[in-house]
Parts: sequence; C-alpha cells; structure tokens
Amino acid sequence: MTNILIVDDHGLFREGLGRLLDATAGFRVVGQCSSVEEAVAALASNDIDVVLLDYDLGARPGSQLFDELRNSGIQARILMVTGGLTDAVTMQVLQAGAAGIFLKHSSPEQLVIAIQQVAKGENWLDKGVLKSMLSSGKGQADNLHSSKSLTYRQSKVLRGILDGLSNKEIATKLNSSESAVKAVIQELFRKAAVRTRSQLVRIAIENHSSDWLFVEKD
Repeated sequence: MTNILIVDDHGLFREGLGRLLDATAGFRVVGQCSSVEEAVAALASNDIDVVLLDYDLGARPGSQLFDELRNSGIQARILMVTGGLTDAVTMQVLQAGAAGIFLKHSSPEQLVIAIQQVAKGENWLDKGVLKSMLSSGKGQADNLHSSKSLTYRQSKVLRGILDGLSNKEIATKLNSSESAVKAVIQELFRKAAVRTRSQLVRIAIENHSSDWLFVEKD
C-alpha cells in the first residue's frame, strides 16, 4: 500500500484528487494539506511514501518543503503536481530532490502511473516539461565540450530515464536485460558524479542537453 499526502491550496482540487486516489487499488490518502506548515506536521505524524506537492501554496512556495524534510530527516518522496513551472524553478526543484514533475492538465491515468513509479524509487518527468527544458538548455549546452561523452547505449538509457521509464521498461525497449540497464545507469551516475536519478536528470538537462541527449551512434 502506498500512503499519499496531498499538499495543494485549492480545496476542490485537493478533495477531488483525494477521492480519486482513495478509489485506486494500492493507494491510501493519509492526509490533505494546504500549506508547507501543515505538510510538515502531517509528515511528522504519519508514515507517508509519496507527497503530491503543488508549487504555488500562497505565502510559502511548495519548494520550501524540501528544506523542511532535509532538516527533519523524513524520507518521503515528492512528486510536484502543478499547473506549470518555469524552467528555472523546474531546475531548482529537481536539484532540491523532487522525484518528478506532473502537470495538472495530464490525465488521471497518467498520474496513477507517475505515483506508482515514484513510489518504487523511479522518477517521473512530464514530457512537456522535458521538451521545454531541452529547448531552453540546448543553446547553453552547444557551447560546452564534454570529455565524458556517452555511448549510444548510455544515451538511450538516459533518454528512457528522462521519459519516466522503469529499468524493466528500458530493458524491454532496448531488447536488453534489466541487470544490464542497471549497470549502464551506474555508469551514468559515475560520469555525472551523482547518486540519484533526479540529480542525473538535472545534470543532463542543465549541462549536457546537446552532447548527452542527442547521440546518434557509438
């Protein structure tokens, strides 16, 4: 069972989402909050796996919850559920440790998949967000020369991660084994000098959108 906390200052959206997820097998909504302060209190008193966090919460942006979690040592994973973010804010929340970004105009079925992936330790990045980040970052990356260029397979695995695919799904897409995909992901971690998928996504988009994401051959 995946325990979920919803943090959004729009009551109607929050309650509707809560009913939807409570009716979904494997999900349990254990709390609904409208502010960072309420979320911190709920996280301290409940066993929560995934936080669905809006960015615009009024007085304090939702991103401030990341600092609160680091200070408290709480390990819940955060999926931003938002109407939209600027590229700069997207980079900030990914750097802070967001496990994914989901746009509110997407379908409920996609949200269920996103939560499932985040709960399993995977990442979710909405394709619209990814397209925007690649578009804005390409000009910067064109001026960079990387001494750590990727092989064709590494590039394909990275694109799978950016598309929100699990290791098993990436393996199927590449006609490979899951263990081989895990090995490639570790290679990517070493090249990017990171330890998590969220950090890898941030580095790839911010610094290597042309040389890492557009490799066509070995």
